[in-house]
Amino acid sequence: MSTNLDQRTLGLWAATGVGVGAIVGGGVLALAGVAFATAGPGAIIAFGLNGVVALLTAVSFAELAVRFPQSGGTYTYARQVLTVEAAFAVGWIVWFASVVAAVLYALGFAVFFVPLLEQVVRLVGGTPPAWLGGRFALLVYALAAVAFYVWSLAKSAAGGGQWATIGKVILFGFLILAGFWVLIAEAPPIDELGDRFRPFFFGGGSGLAQAMGYTFIALQGFDLIAAVGGEVKDPERNIPKAMFLSLGIALIIYLPLLFLIVAVGMPGQAVAEVAAADPEILVAVAARNFLGATGYWLVVVAGVLSMLSALQANLLAASHFARSMATDRTLPRRFADLAPGSGTPLAAIRLTGITVAFVLIAVPNVAAAGAVASLIFLASFALTHGIGYLARKRTGEAPGFVVPWFPLVPIVGGSACLAIGLYQALAVPSAGVLAALWLSLGAVLYALYLAPRARVVDASSEGLDPEMMKLRGRRPVVLVPIANPASAETLVIMAKALAPPAVSRVQLLSVVRPTEGADEDALAGQLSGAQSVLGSALSAALRTDLRPEALITINDDPWQEIVRIAERTACESLLLGVGHLDGALMVGPLGKLIEEVDADVVILRAPADWKLEAAQRILVPSRGGREQSPVRARLLGSLGRTGRRDVTFLGVLPEHTDPTMSGKAMKGLRQLANDEVFGHAHAEVILSNDVVGSVVARSVEADLLILGLHPSGRPGGAFGDLMLRIAQATTCPLLMISQRR
Repeated sequence: MSTNLDQRTLGLWAATGVGVGAIVGGGVLALAGVAFATAGPGAIIAFGLNGVVALLTAVSFAELAVRFPQSGGTYTYARQVLTVEAAFAVGWIVWFASVVAAVLYALGFAVFFVPLLEQVVRLVGGTPPAWLGGRFALLVYALAAVAFYVWSLAKSAAGGGQWATIGKVILFGFLILAGFWVLIAEAPPIDELGDRFRPFFFGGGSGLAQAMGYTFIALQGFDLIAAVGGEVKDPERNIPKAMFLSLGIALIIYLPLLFLIVAVGMPGQAVAEVAAADPEILVAVAARNFLGATGYWLVVVAGVLSMLSALQANLLAASHFARSMATDRTLPRRFADLAPGSGTPLAAIRLTGITVAFVLIAVPNVAAAGAVASLIFLASFALTHGIGYLARKRTGEAPGFVVPWFPLVPIVGGSACLAIGLYQALAVPSAGVLAALWLSLGAVLYALYLAPRARVVDASSEGLDPEMMKLRGRRPVVLVPIANPASAETLVIMAKALAPPAVSRVQLLSVVRPTEGADEDALAGQLSGAQSVLGSALSAALRTDLRPEALITINDDPWQEIVRIAERTACESLLLGVGHLDGALMVGPLGKLIEEVDADVVILRAPADWKLEAAQRILVPSRGGREQSPVRARLLGSLGRTGRRDVTFLGVLPEHTDPTMSGKAMKGLRQLANDEVFGHAHAEVILSNDVVGSVVARSVEADLLILGLHPSGRPGGAFGDLMLRIAQATTCPLLMISQRR
């Protein structure tokens, strides 16, 4: 559910540190060689253009982060603005994006760790064995780094502080200053300096585009500030500032460093050729060329620190994505749990770490990991632009930071991300294949396992926060046939709970059934009576600040007329009021109506003077397990908006039920209670051979009884025998809910 479950502990500089830790160093050190090998000196332009695209994306992120200041980043925004299915797809993508980014930086750490190990061996008088830099050894180093940060993040949400981030920024600053000092001291003629940059676009336009695709991940990280947005103090001010600061610091480091690699780092050599021979440590080789061994080791140490801080930041963000999704049941609920004492999402951290380990084994090298990560982040950023556009168009500007030059920024930024991503998928087919496989796995997992609970929690969230419907561009219609003026006010108030006025539409309906052989005066009298009924309903609506539409129709068969109007209005819900529930009505015209109408059906039986506010104690008989009902969850969420309700999910099992089965039933009921009700809800199991009698006995203490009917379209009718008997045996106010086919 969309609630801020995190404690806000990060100030501006701590939030900026999250972004800087993820962006600075790791990407440029791991992928600069790949970019230069592909585009030559034009790689500088590739990074610069990526910086422009990233800046446009940060602008869209900033507005969304201020509008929705919770943890979860793009996933949280998608859940507010798109359907729950689309939100799952977005969350599945952005979680995997951070996972693959963590793989990139774990492999990058391993590559930069090898020279340190080899130097240690030399210092003790030995010769470094070849296996120190072999594939298996690199995997071991990378997995060890992942395991360390999984352990560290499990102990503390901060994961051990930002020492690596501060250290690498200092080292990069020194390296850049030293490089310019050497350039000034050397003072090469302009023509000679220009020759070092020729041919500038080594790979032409396609090489430039491919370099952009490979290296976009090097500027990813500002979005992780949004992923932990629920922990940022004063989010309206600090989140946008932290995003722009972290991205600005990265570009201030990257562009001068890339310039120096060509200007003083490759004397007498073509940078593209050197990069092609040894892309993974190109920056270290360049630093050795203009600063000697000191420069080489500075880059190696900076590389280790950069990779570790970026690995930590992406593991932290990925675990937050997983936890946010689990809170909404788009991942299993256990991944939302916080560990006692540390307050960290331990299960989500472990899940992320295990996934990173599997992908580490599957991805062959740093370049492949960078290609996959860039592609997935480009897709997720294009989605962010689209979500920001929809949110602004549907609800207007939110207080705080707003995207300037709207809608130009999201259109240009989203199109750029999409274009680079599509080119990357074509240029590096393996990246596109891996992304497609991941999405396919997610689709199967969601359809077979996650969908029912996710839809229920989503419906409950919509009930609690009707603004979600507006953000999603939905305006559901509730059709309310009214025949009895005495029940008009009760039905109108219930309709308002089902359809909040600002985002939904209520259609009142009165069907006149002409008396056989009636003359014009008699028909006029019937029409006048129908107008009186709707007049009572409209008066009640005005008193409750509801502005419904009213319709009078004439038909010999009122039940079929309701079906026709429901189809014409494309109503989402049909609300019916009944004075009594006899078997003939329930299995006859009412049951037939439920079968034929393509809408959720809510049937209310209550005294004429009954008020919805009186429903403080709500009883929900249920079999538990996977008996989820989005309609019931949305209704309970709507009731929760007006105050705390005590909701009990009741299960009745035979007297001699095995304790194990009884425990499973209780677990299932608690699951339903947690999924459908955000507030005071609990589960209860009664052992009795008289199901009807047990429910009737408990209903005496309830203000409202809610029964779930068979889904419409089910063979045998909506009303099961057990539901019929419970409905007829109870006297308290009753709601019966049937979900559409």
